[in-house]
Amino acid sequence: MVVSSKLRSVTLMLVAAFAFVAVAAPGGAAAAEADRDLKAAKPESVGIDPKRLERLESGMRAFVDEGRLSGVVTLVARHGKTAHLSAAGVKSTATGEPLATDSIFRIYSMTKPVTGVAMMILHEEGKWRLDDPIAKYIPEWADLKVYAGDGSEGEGDELAVEDPASPMTMRHVMTHAGGLSYGFGPHPVDQRYGAVDIFDLEKPLQTMIDKLGDIPLLVHPGTQWIYSISVDVQGYLVEKLSGQPLADFFRDRIFEPLGMSDTAFYVPEEKIDRLASIHAADENGKLQPNPQMFGLLGTDATEPPILPLGGAGLFSTAEDYARFAQMLANDGELNGARILAPRTVETMRTNHLSPEAEATMTPGLGFGMDFAVVLDSAAAGEPSREGSYYWSGAAGTWFWIDPATDLVFVGMIQHQGPEIGEIQGVSRNLIYQAIVK
Repeated sequence: MVVSSKLRSVTLMLVAAFAFVAVAAPGGAAAAEADRDLKAAKPESVGIDPKRLERLESGMRAFVDEGRLSGVVTLVARHGKTAHLSAAGVKSTATGEPLATDSIFRIYSMTKPVTGVAMMILHEEGKWRLDDPIAKYIPEWADLKVYAGDGSEGEGDELAVEDPASPMTMRHVMTHAGGLSYGFGPHPVDQRYGAVDIFDLEKPLQTMIDKLGDIPLLVHPGTQWIYSISVDVQGYLVEKLSGQPLADFFRDRIFEPLGMSDTAFYVPEEKIDRLASIHAADENGKLQPNPQMFGLLGTDATEPPILPLGGAGLFSTAEDYARFAQMLANDGELNGARILAPRTVETMRTNHLSPEAEATMTPGLGFGMDFAVVLDSAAAGEPSREGSYYWSGAAGTWFWIDPATDLVFVGMIQHQGPEIGEIQGVSRNLIYQAIVK
């Protein structure tokens, strides 16, 4: 069946809002070198022109100086070395405290690649396979149905449904191609997500899974890419397959081995003064802290959540997230800590969408295991090389990895508004013009 053009427009808008451009490419022996450790290096030593790199810093700072963003932190690594780390602006316009390179940010959907890595750790342990039916691990979903109506039903109306043409698989759940939604749109299925309070902060992940089992899929599995609750389902699967709470698995298997000491589902009291506030423009165009943006994640950052969302829940810093990204750029290893095998990382950054589902993506893009991937940079309209992969967060944090250029970029802002897409796009122009060797 076909989803309405209105819904497709909403989906494509979400793609643009949550990210920019993105997998595959070699790393091999070079990725295993011990000196790919993110230590600071002069830009010219890694093929970056320092004078041209100044355009990045001034370009990012201009957003702050013009009053369009409260602050921004950017980090550039090439050949495994940090060639640029800079902060501009303030943590909060209410206090005027300056933003620092170690400031902490709500990274929202940049949590998703972390959850994807957790899932692939379990894949390496033989706990699941790509084409396994999801019902093998979530038996509550053995009888999932697919929406078959015309989109005209009201909130209380019974929905027309049909059997799926093929079962939802683990591959579908790893790539937003399973027919799940996020519940943000006007479609009758989205309305059901809201009606049952799919993100109930007071209930565990099992409650979310049980509710989803009673809601029809938006489309048949494998037929469309729809940004969705899939990665929160992955978070549930990490807990079930590992026998550990999601936060503990992240800490033990990813964060501690990589030295990501400032990344977690909450911010301890002793670090709360480093937390940047999310901002939005008021009716006069002046930036103000906006606690409403916290939304389903709550406003108290110091309390571990009852509902740890694998799709949106983490806090992190630019340097911490760069360690995660560099691990991927190093084919699964950083400073002697191997998280994944090289072949596993390659699998993650490979497009897994069917041609039918790929056609619903932004031109030039495919999708791997919780990353968007650049298949055709010309079609995507970006300087990122084919094989680059990325994602971003709802409050504007963004990153990408370009294996062909051996580049890692992390950007951190806390913002609501069109400036998100603009600064992300400008950053790519300003990075690539500085790479001269």
